[in-house]
Amino acid sequence: MKPVIVVHGGAGRIFKEREEGSRAGVVRAALRGYGVMKRGGSAVDAVEEAVRSMEDDPHFNAGCGSVLNEKGEVEMDAIIMDGKNLDSGAVSAVKCIANPIKLARLVMEKTKHMLLTDHGAHLFAQAMGVPEIPGEKLITERSQERWKKNLEPDSNPEEFQKDLGTVGAVAIDSEGNVACATSTGGLSNKLVGRVGDTACIGSGGYADNHSGATSTTGHGESIMKVVLARLILYHMEQGMSPEMAADTALDYMKTRVGGLGGVIVVSNSGEWAARFSTKQMSWATVKDDQLHYGIYAEEWHTKSVDEALTSESEGF
Repeated sequence: MKPVIVVHGGAGRIFKEREEGSRAGVVRAALRGYGVMKRGGSAVDAVEEAVRSMEDDPHFNAGCGSVLNEKGEVEMDAIIMDGKNLDSGAVSAVKCIANPIKLARLVMEKTKHMLLTDHGAHLFAQAMGVPEIPGEKLITERSQERWKKNLEPDSNPEEFQKDLGTVGAVAIDSEGNVACATSTGGLSNKLVGRVGDTACIGSGGYADNHSGATSTTGHGESIMKVVLARLILYHMEQGMSPEMAADTALDYMKTRVGGLGGVIVVSNSGEWAARFSTKQMSWATVKDDQLHYGIYAEEWHTKSVDEALTSESEGF
């Protein structure tokens, strides 16, 4: 089996001045994840590395760069899932750690549980020796400005939810195992303790070797209502291609609950898709040593991995 990785940097509206950074960020993440598999790493290793790369990139609403809750704090959610045995780990409402996806993987591998939240997740992180960082370290000027704007009496936080960059990755490795990972800072000015789709298995992501893997982005409450990630794989089990399954599920979410979003999918045969009902979604994929990436619906760039790695080391 040839390894394939697909990543997204969030569906919604990406402001012009942030497009380049979003493109570069998903390309970097896809190349890193693919590199992990090329060196013999698993699909789980690859999706964790790709998501970690985007958590560290302030262009995205995950890790450093996460949006702030109503109190001006960062609270993050993340999930990782292994399609081989349906093992999964997730964390929700976590603060003061740089990479929630790493903590989610520790939940999967070091506990009998699947989801730890807030204070419990914090205690577990300490027990696992995960370094704590000051909450301010995760806050960017942009998140701070947006938070303040949303506090103004005549503001409409809904308007600002349209360019939220939840991040995610799906992959299939040379053994034919699939995996998914998703990480987010959630909704701007959300209530303290709000948990969205990301940390919920079947909504923010799902992976099963019998069908494939998917990671979602968009309006969390809508995604949860239709259990979007699992819905896509259900359509694939009925014989749909990844692209058709993704479009069908996104269309259902839009007509049934008025929700917009985006998804990335890889099937257990290595077919992939990156689809969205929003205006934009930054995505990138590597298959057969070819990198493809884009942001707009009709946008599609292709480079060889070698060429991409060269321009990556030169600063894209």
